[in-house]
Amino acid sequence: MEHNHSHHDHHHTVVLTNVNNAFIIGIILNAAFVIIEVVVGLKIHSLSLLSDAGHNLADVGSLALSLLAFRLLKVKSNDKYTYGYRKTSILASLFNAMVLLVSIGAIMFEAIRKFNHPVILPGKTIAIVAGIGIVINFISAMYFMKNKDSDLNQKSAYLHLMSDAFVSLGLVVGGVVISFTQWYWLDPVLSIVIAFVILFSTWELLRESLRLSLDGVPKGIEIDEVKKQAMMVKGIKDIHHIHVWAMSTSENAMTGHLVLFDNMKDEDTIKIKELIKHKMHHLNIQHITLETEFENIPCNTPDC
Repeated sequence: MEHNHSHHDHHHTVVLTNVNNAFIIGIILNAAFVIIEVVVGLKIHSLSLLSDAGHNLADVGSLALSLLAFRLLKVKSNDKYTYGYRKTSILASLFNAMVLLVSIGAIMFEAIRKFNHPVILPGKTIAIVAGIGIVINFISAMYFMKNKDSDLNQKSAYLHLMSDAFVSLGLVVGGVVISFTQWYWLDPVLSIVIAFVILFSTWELLRESLRLSLDGVPKGIEIDEVKKQAMMVKGIKDIHHIHVWAMSTSENAMTGHLVLFDNMKDEDTIKIKELIKHKMHHLNIQHITLETEFENIPCNTPDC
């Protein structure tokens, strides 16, 4: 048993290290690309590059906040914060979504203004810079792909970076078209497309992080299924006052009242609770607190 426990701790440490490194690498690569886009965008007066730079800068900020929240997850609980700082991962996710929505408004405003006054642009330069963006964003996204379904912040990072890669692909195509056709109005049009891509990838993140911030039931967990699984345990008359909420973007908690029959022994009650907790773990609920109350009628059936 000690060997298995040691192996689990080692695996957990490796996962934490990989996630930490993924955030750091993503921040460094994307910060470098933001500098490239800003310098080139200002030099050639390309709104699409500057819009994408603003988008990528927001992603750098998002990755930095997510890294901070991820590290706070490891801070132990205390008398003031009995759950520790797990909730910061949810707040970081919500803040990231709100920042991206603000950036959408700024991009749309500037794109409409530039659409009426297009600027002569070197399409080849736009295509080359955007090509660099495809490589950087794709490499960064790959670091989050393995664990993207286990944590909301990692999923957020993966989705944003992959959407950035597709946005950069669109800019490459746009740059090539501009270089051959001199359709300079295409630059603000691409900016508007970027804004809609950001909106599409951000909306679900905003909804989910807002729901978790309000202690709503996490996505993928159904209260009816929780009750159904609990009622399958022998000896339970009923379960009510069920509450399920997110402690962080990767950990969920639950409380509930169990109604048991009067002739239940203490060891039977303990066994029932353990069985329910085991079932709840399979539903992605890690922290379970169960209170018990007893029905006035003793159980005389094989189901007890």
